Amino acid sequence: MDTGDRLLTPGEVAALFRVDPKTVTRWAAAGRIGSIRTPGGHRRFRESEVKALLEGDGVIEEMREDDAANKPRNTGPANPGGGYGPPNGLR
Repeated sequence: MDTGDRLLTPGEVAALFRVDPKTVTRWAAAGRIGSIRTPGGHRRFRESEVKALLEGDGVIEEMREDDAANKPRNTGPANPGGGYGPPNGLR
């Protein structure tokens, strides 16, 4: 089932979307973008599918918004008692 489509690395896809390669990997794990695995277990992405996503209306913005929603928020220090020791006063 070779379509002759070029396969892109997560880094190449990330450069096109202007995101971190780990973001592309998260999209693939969540099923937002299709990927295939090499015999060594690395992800590759079909160029035609990536280009279709790039040309889609609002798809990328939706993916970026979803990714931003999953980022941890700065909720303050992990150790509210201050200092640099372990959390919860464990010493």
